[in-house]
Amino acid sequence: MRPARGVVLALISVVLVSGAQLSLRWSMTRLPTPAHWLETLSGGGFDPIALAVICAGVLAYALSMLCWIVALHHLPLGRAYALLSVSYALVHLGAALLPGFGETLSPYKTLGVGLVICGVLAINSRRGQSPALTPLQQRKPK
Repeated sequence: MRPARGVVLALISVVLVSGAQLSLRWSMTRLPTPAHWLETLSGGGFDPIALAVICAGVLAYALSMLCWIVALHHLPLGRAYALLSVSYALVHLGAALLPGFGETLSPYKTLGVGLVICGVLAINSRRGQSPALTPLQQRKPK
């Protein structure tokens, strides 16, 4: 297990999943509701850029999952899972700062995101290290 590698991969996963969330939201503001997709498909009214962004978002989710699986090999679940919370901050900032989303940075939302980040830091601090690995976890694959 390499904790540093696990943290890097978990953070890459977080960036990818945050980008996926933002891209899917952006696309869905430009496409009809799913209930009307068949009608729109037969009429050819889909925005090709929005469809491409949806595909990119799904790909980002898949890559995120791949990074996540490898990160779990290097980190205890409690530490790794806490890092996923960084996504709340990234999506909150992206939705508020990027054009086309129209969301705001209110003091309460920002305080909430700050508390989440403080929690992530507390869980991943040196004092919050996990206990030693059990013999089963220390076994190396052949």
